[in-house]
Amino acid sequence: MTASAGLAGWLGKTRTEDDLLIPGPARRLLATLDRDPAALSEGADLPPLFHWLYFLGETQVQHLARDGNPAEGGFPPPQPGSRVMWAGGRLQFLRPLILGLPAQRTSTVAAIDEKLGSSGPLTIVTLRFSLAQAGEIAVTEEVDVVYRPAAGAEEAERAPPRGRAEPAVPDTMRTVVFDPVMLFRYSALTFNSHRIHYDRPYVQTVEGYPGLLVQGPLTATLLAQLAAEVAPGRKLARFAYRALAPLYDGQPVDLCAQAYGGDLKLWAQDHAGVVAMTAEAAFKGG
Repeated sequence: MTASAGLAGWLGKTRTEDDLLIPGPARRLLATLDRDPAALSEGADLPPLFHWLYFLGETQVQHLARDGNPAEGGFPPPQPGSRVMWAGGRLQFLRPLILGLPAQRTSTVAAIDEKLGSSGPLTIVTLRFSLAQAGEIAVTEEVDVVYRPAAGAEEAERAPPRGRAEPAVPDTMRTVVFDPVMLFRYSALTFNSHRIHYDRPYVQTVEGYPGLLVQGPLTATLLAQLAAEVAPGRKLARFAYRALAPLYDGQPVDLCAQAYGGDLKLWAQDHAGVVAMTAEAAFKGG
């Protein structure tokens, strides 16, 4: 199908940004995850998916929509009146990003597609990124961003969970409870002002969700961290993740890993066993 008129003009648009990968944000994320921030300093490799703490833009408050997302400009492109979510992504790690050095990110709107989902029309925008240091590409990434019509509280309450039961038995499992402080800190670290992650009255009365929503990138980061824990000393070559259902604050979430050949299958499931995110990690030399 063809893209909506509001987004069609974005197809093929490219933007290049520069940033200095200072250790501070990465160290603060480690602290947020209750890990030793002293493990990272200038010259160290940036952990996988920690690049989401950089290249954050500078949207002024006057240019934000009611939900806290940018109302104009930016990547992904805004779509007024729509809910926006990261549906998944795919990354390749070609070489480490080094803390303390400048880096460059090139962003491209690679594809725009419209589909009819169970909740109505969906617009899927695929963003393509490449991150480089000293002229050498270190990470390539594709992110699928989904726009769907905004739903009121009653409609959201009627909507069934979209996740699925995971029949596999994990080799490794870690349990985490996302609390409001962790969600607030991650939103601050990523300059994410989307109110669904920190404004409980808004998310319950306007968006109709039962609690604060856990950021998809935070869940993906924890799964990548689990992969590193399960395979110490091995370097990620590829990582792919897919969001299936929302996770909420205050509820235990199981982070699971299962060996798959030389690689890993990973998933995050809620207290009821509903899988909210799946991921696959492939390692170099595997």
